[in-house]
Parts: sequence; structure tokens; C-alpha cells
Amino acid sequence: MLRFYFAVHFRARKPWVMSGLSGKHRRIYVMLLLKNIIKGVVFLKPKVLWSLALLGLVLFVIVQVLPMTSSESPDSGSSISKEQAVQTAADFAANTLGISNIPKENAAVTYTTQSDLYGYLSKENLLAEYNRKYAKQFPTERFRVQFKHPDSHLDALNIEINMKEGNVVGFDAGELWNIRVKDDLLKKDDGSSKIKDLEGSITADEKEELAAPYVKALGFNPDQLSLDTSSDIGLTYNVKGYTLGDTKGQLKFHFEYGEVSSLESRFSVPQAHTDYINSQTRLATWLTMAGYGLLTFILGILAIVYSARTRPYASFKRGIFLSLFYLFINVASTLNMMPAFEAEGLSGGALTFALVFQMITTLVMAASIYFSLVGGDGLWKVKGSNMWLRSRDPGYGSHVLQSAINGYAWALILLGIQSVIYIVLGLTIHTWSTTDETQSPYNMVYPWLFPLMAWMAGIGEEAVYRLFGIPMLKKIVRSTFVACLITTFIWALGHTLYPIYPVISRPIELTFIGLLFSYIFLRHGYIAAMFAHVIFDSILMGLSLILMGGALNITIGIVTFALPAVVGYVIQRFNPPGRERPASPRNDNYVEGLASITD
Repeated sequence: MLRFYFAVHFRARKPWVMSGLSGKHRRIYVMLLLKNIIKGVVFLKPKVLWSLALLGLVLFVIVQVLPMTSSESPDSGSSISKEQAVQTAADFAANTLGISNIPKENAAVTYTTQSDLYGYLSKENLLAEYNRKYAKQFPTERFRVQFKHPDSHLDALNIEINMKEGNVVGFDAGELWNIRVKDDLLKKDDGSSKIKDLEGSITADEKEELAAPYVKALGFNPDQLSLDTSSDIGLTYNVKGYTLGDTKGQLKFHFEYGEVSSLESRFSVPQAHTDYINSQTRLATWLTMAGYGLLTFILGILAIVYSARTRPYASFKRGIFLSLFYLFINVASTLNMMPAFEAEGLSGGALTFALVFQMITTLVMAASIYFSLVGGDGLWKVKGSNMWLRSRDPGYGSHVLQSAINGYAWALILLGIQSVIYIVLGLTIHTWSTTDETQSPYNMVYPWLFPLMAWMAGIGEEAVYRLFGIPMLKKIVRSTFVACLITTFIWALGHTLYPIYPVISRPIELTFIGLLFSYIFLRHGYIAAMFAHVIFDSILMGLSLILMGGALNITIGIVTFALPAVVGYVIQRFNPPGRERPASPRNDNYVEGLASITD
């Protein structure tokens, strides 16, 4: 029988010899031939892997990178520095607002964006035209410079600067309420009367006279403006000729105690678009809380249970370092986002509550990851599979280095597939995106810490949804593929609050991406999947730093690309062949797990 096997295996390379086989042997031959074909497709050889990686890189550059570097893209071109923004704001305060000698060293600079307008323009394919015509005086992305206690009357003075051109585009010097509070008040029944009382007894003509110097300071002429008489609150001018789609350029003034307290320059946004965004946000919140949050919490509870049940096969010492590393990165990233929290208007007790809630959530997630590492390792060991090599296992150092190297190939393949998915989503459900100041590196104390979040995602998500989630779900559904699909979909639902619409876009995209992460995990193990995930995110995050411009950001972006390879090399150097414990019989049953993906 063994002789027959080798004969048929040889003939599999020469199909014309099939005619000499009997019916039974022909069926065996066909099965072996199909097996070889499947192995050739599923188990990618290095040449095939890197050829696909090159194709993925080309697609990624054409579809995602080049549009961001186009002269018409809002991401193209360098921004002014935050120091330049502070100086411009201080000069405007002294020369236009009459507030001099402001201490510039304590100024806080945050990135702010009119995401509603940007989203509308993106959805209607009007963004390029808007940037050509109106972006200088009505930029969608700005630096907000805040001076604390600039004089004896104000708690804070906010001045908005065009982050590309460096010109002032608005300010808020309200003594009692800032613009955000006033906008919220106008949505309430008694809000208008409160704001009207705050303005004082000034007529419409007096408002126009008070506003005139600020109109000139922003570079507009009175002949360009027409008074909007739809409301007697504040003062609103429509800028003649500044229209695009259903939007129009406006200058909005607020008043306090008979003086101008704020000026906004912005394009209006259609109410229908605002209503759509609100409904999509509510849907995304439900999907995140019920679909992602609740189901992930259940997986965490199950991880604790199966950590105890598989204790003879797993060690509770494993996973401590990775869990603590995840915790450290998460805490550091949270503190690094303090400017973003401030940009959202959080301060005092609200900010403290938000930080405490975030820290508690982080601790719960770190614990969930720890038990997922322990329980997932145990579940695979019970089945006789070693999906997560330890440092003393034979070939550990080489396995880590090879996982890091191949991780670059897989990441480029994934980025190429992601690019194709974006094209398909754009053509079918008309996917579009907008800006989000809470996710911008500009709103970080140290932008160079931003890429570390890639390691947090790779370590944590691959532990919960692949290492533990797949064997746990397979115990219930009895199918590797269905288990991969369920855990991937749970993971994908956790990304619905990203500013991409319709909100189902990211779950669709990440279902495909997650299934490929599952394939990498089943084929090569946890370390390989983790590196592929880290590199995938590192390329995107590093690129965002490079696009910010500046020698430091570009250098950090390049280091971000190279860091996974450096980590893999260092681990290999400290774990060379010969330093492991005596080799135990090799266990490749995880390949069987891959084969069962078609069950």
C-alpha cells in the first residue's frame, strides 16, 4: 500500500497516467490530486506569498496612498507648527481683540474639525472643489489655540487658525458661555431667551457696527456679505457666491453685554445630512455596545472558566507579560489623548470621571486578554495543538523572526484586499468617510506614541478573537469556519463608531480582513497572526505620522514600519537554536485545524 501511495503521488504530477488506474485507484488518485491542489493554494509558498504582497502594495499605493498625497487632498501639504499657531493667535489677540501680553508658554493647541461639513462634502464628491475655492477662509480642519485667563475677565480665549495657511478664521471670547454651550442652549425651549438676555439691549444695526472690524480682520468686505434675517439671536452673514451643493458660507457672531464675544466662519450643513449622521451614530452605538461589548464580555467570562478547566495543559504564568504590556500601552495612550478630551469640552469632574471609567475599562480588557491567552492556549493544548510557542520550545527564536518577516507580506496582502474592498463598497453602498478630532495624532501630547496602539490591537485582539475565540466557538458550532466567522464578526462590530458611513461599511470590510487573520492564525499560530496585525496597523499609523510632515514625524513613521522586524530579530538573537529545552515530538495539528476550515 505504501508503494502504491508513492506511485500515485508521483502520477499526481503527471495526470496523463491516470488512464492506467482502476476505478478505486482512480478515485484515490483524484482525491490526492485535489489535496495537492488545495495545499498549493492554501499553504502559500514564499514566492507566491511575496508576489501577492507586491500586488497588495501596488493596490494600496494606488487606491489609498496616492489620493492622500494629491494636491487636491486635504491631507496633502504641510501644516504650520503649533508654535506658529500660538504666535498667530497671540498677535490676533493683541491687534484685533485688544488683549496684549498673553503668556504664550501655557497655550494649549488642539486639532479641531468640522466633521459634519467634511462628511457632507465627501459624500457628495464635492471635497476637491471645496478645497480649491473656499478652504483658505473656511477650512474644515483647524488648530484651536486656547489661552487660559488671558485677562481679568475671561477664563479662556479660543482662537482658531487655518492649519494649512496660518490665517485666523474665528475666535471665542465668551465670559459666561462658550460657543458650544450656546449652541446647546439654542436647542432648548428657553435657550434663546437666555442668550438674548446675555446679549444686552443692542439693536441689529449696532451688532453690524460692532462686527465690522472683525469682518475686515478675517479678510472679507461688507459688499461680500448679506444679512441672514432668519433669527434675531446673534448676527449671521451669508457670504455671496460662497455656495456649494446645499451648503453656503456664513459668518456667525455672538454677543455678550453689548460686545462681540465670538465669531465663527463655517459652511452650513443640510439638516437632512445632520439627521442621517445622528441616526447612524445611534445605530453604531447599539452595534458596539450590544454586538461587540456584550459578546466580548461573555467571551471574557468564558476565558476565565476555560483557563481553570484547562489548567493541566496551560500555565497561568504565560500571558502575564503581554497583558501587562497591553495595559501599559493602553494607559499611556489614554493619557496621551488628554488634548483630545479637552477638545471634546471635557474638564474638571467630567474629565476625571471619563478617565476613571476608561481606566476601569482598560483593567477589565487587560484581564480578559490575560485569561484569553491562558484559556486559548489551554484549549488548543487539550486538542494536541501548540498554537503559541513559548521561549523554551524548539525553534522559538526562528519562528518569531519568520513570523515577523512574513507578517510584512501578510500585511501588504491585507492592505491590498482592503483597498479592493473600499472600491467595491464605494461602488455598491457608496461608502464615505469624514474626519475625527478624537483620533488625530495632532491631539496627542506625544504623537510618536500613537503607533504603539498597533501593538495593543495586535496582542489583545488576536488573543481574544483568534487564540481563544476560535476554539471556544468551535466547541459550540462544530465548524472551524463558522467559529472564525462569528468571532470575526464580533471583532468587526467593535469598529462601527469610526467615522465611516454607512456604519455597516467597517463590519463588512473587517469581516473579510478578520477571516484572513483567522487563516494566518490557523496556518502559522498566534505569534504570526499577532505580527501580521501589528504590521498592518503600524503601516497605516506610521503613514498618518509621515503625512503630518516634519522631520521628527517622518522619522518616527519610518521607525514604526521597521519596529516589528527589529523586535523579531532581537527575540531571535536571544533565543538562538540550541538554547531551547530538548525537543518534544513536533505537533502540527493546527494544520488539521486549517483543513477543517472547509468542514
